[in-house]
Amino acid sequence: MYKSIHLLIYFQFILFSQVIFSQTGNEEYQDTTKYKIQDVVVVGTRSTEKIIDIPYSVFRVDKKELSYGKKVSARDVLADVPGLFLQNRYGTHDLRISIRGFGTRSNSGIRGVKILQDGIPESEPDGESVIDAIDLTSLGGVEVVKGNLSTLYSNAPGGVINFISDINFPKDYISVFNQIGKFGYKQSGAKVALKNNYNRLFLSYNYRNLDGYRNHSNEYQHLINSIYQAFIGTNSILSLHTNFVKGLSFIPGSLTKAEFSSDPFAADPIAISQNIRRITSKGRIAARFLHNFGSEQQNEIELTGYLSIKELERSENEFYSINTRYSSGGIIRFSNKSEILERKNIFTIGMDYAFQSGPITQFENLGGTRGITVQNQYNESLSNIGIYFMEHITLMKNNLDLFLSGRYDHNHYSKNIFIPYGFIDTTRNLSGFVPKIGLNYKILPSIAIYSSYGLSFDYPASGEMANNPFTSNITYSLNRDLKAQQSFNYELGIKGNLVSENSDFMKKVFFEVTYFNYLIKDEIIPFVINLKTYFRNAAQTRRTGVEIGFMSEPFEEVELTINYTFTNFYYENYQAEIFTPQGSTIRNFTGNKVPSIPKHIVNFILVKEFEVSEYITGLVLWDCDFISEMYVNDENSEQSNDYFYGNIMAGLTFDNSNFAFTVFTGISNIFDKRYSGFININDFNKRYYETGEPRNIYAGLNFKVYYN
Repeated sequence: MYKSIHLLIYFQFILFSQVIFSQTGNEEYQDTTKYKIQDVVVVGTRSTEKIIDIPYSVFRVDKKELSYGKKVSARDVLADVPGLFLQNRYGTHDLRISIRGFGTRSNSGIRGVKILQDGIPESEPDGESVIDAIDLTSLGGVEVVKGNLSTLYSNAPGGVINFISDINFPKDYISVFNQIGKFGYKQSGAKVALKNNYNRLFLSYNYRNLDGYRNHSNEYQHLINSIYQAFIGTNSILSLHTNFVKGLSFIPGSLTKAEFSSDPFAADPIAISQNIRRITSKGRIAARFLHNFGSEQQNEIELTGYLSIKELERSENEFYSINTRYSSGGIIRFSNKSEILERKNIFTIGMDYAFQSGPITQFENLGGTRGITVQNQYNESLSNIGIYFMEHITLMKNNLDLFLSGRYDHNHYSKNIFIPYGFIDTTRNLSGFVPKIGLNYKILPSIAIYSSYGLSFDYPASGEMANNPFTSNITYSLNRDLKAQQSFNYELGIKGNLVSENSDFMKKVFFEVTYFNYLIKDEIIPFVINLKTYFRNAAQTRRTGVEIGFMSEPFEEVELTINYTFTNFYYENYQAEIFTPQGSTIRNFTGNKVPSIPKHIVNFILVKEFEVSEYITGLVLWDCDFISEMYVNDENSEQSNDYFYGNIMAGLTFDNSNFAFTVFTGISNIFDKRYSGFININDFNKRYYETGEPRNIYAGLNFKVYYN
């Protein structure tokens, strides 16, 4: 009966396949700066709102900031967002994005933060995200909403990041781009953009190759993205989104502290002997429909559906695995904008559904070659259905707004083992309801104080449900002890956008200060045995911190950004069994700091823009960061060193009515600092450290021809 209900819901969504997360009408894109108070597609409310009107910490990376520089990793796009801490494993793969501690537990992919591409979930149905299918060279902007959004999205206690494709181009064009750099870095591709009054098409192809700055870390990737939009009348948009990615990456593994000090660019000897690597092929197709109706177009309905197939061939320490994953999902949303007693009222209700399933076959790994014998064979599946609402009502006209939201999620896990135990069918169900309340008070039209309190659940991913080799429940294919992580989240902040067009000094100022206090129960903690990561619950964790973001235009064509984040994350109550090659012991970690979280993060960016002539513009950018030391394990027995690094970049653009070209060059880590760019938390063999990128010189040339 249960499976029949899933199939019925699934086919209903496919029949209604659909469109647009939140864009309104077919107006031409207005290129604005991030300092203006602007109507944006705010993922924090799942309806169009002004940033100044909502009780959340929101940051928008605009197109202007994305025109220059290399785009190897999302770190190249998001590094300047206050409150985000990003770690790149192997330099380009397995980006770890942490917002207020959520996402830290992932050693492969992103957890606790919902990832969207043009409003469509890029996160897998179980909440894990790998963003290799997002073309970072074709972005028109990125929206980042920090803080608990579990009342609107599944598995989003840390927030939501929406990568927005550059679909709102003013002219037809065809373009090519080429980038080169040290360590065998080459990236090239082409884009085609066409439009008329009724249709819009964008297509991009991207190829990237890296020899890597560590031994056994080379990779390549092919990526295709396309978006087609059809404007149906004046009130409806239908669009089709596709992407396909295929790549190979060799994985160097983590090092001990002694190995890291001796040669940070070395690889784990096992990674070489077993030729540890991944071959990925993944494709997705999504359809979206958005329709506005009513006497004043006050009603909006969204229908979205998507399908994806992923093939992952992986050589690991013990096995050579072939994984196939089929995923599908859908979104139904209705929003109504009205007035109650002459007060603004926005009500949104919706449902999300996601399903994934697929077989996993594990062979012997014979020095990186697939053996003949099948060691393990099983099928994993997960389904999630969530129903949510949000009520936004103005209590005091033009001043005080109240936000009430809630979401119910039900997750069904299944793991069917065929080899070696014979058929075993194990299932688990995790569900819960999370509420949230928020207040936003505008002191001035451009300055607001906001606060919110809510509950969130972070459900385990399918891969996190595996039993470790020392479990007492080895007869079960799913870990019966692992529970959903639950958090009680409070935040208080102030934000403002101040614009003085007639002033020569500090013409534009954007600022935001946010204090947060989270109590985490049953926090999901990673630990590593023989290069494989497993998970368990800690009893209780406290997270407090302050995020400060300041951006300004102190002088004409000069922009200054200063970000600072302070954190104090520690275990209030945590006792666990620790596994080492010598055996296991019970340890009490109460009072210890949470690993892989720096206490201090400082980011400083200075940009000088200039205009040579009517057609020639450019900029020079200086960017530097300070990251304080971090513990590498729960027992706090070791910690990484603090580090400071700086980057410099310069670019020039020529743009007239017929063609345009952009040339740029830069140096990353200009002082050639050695630091741990990724921490492998709680490793069984104390292999915690993976070096960050050394000094890297790069350059790029983009050329574009317009057709109308």
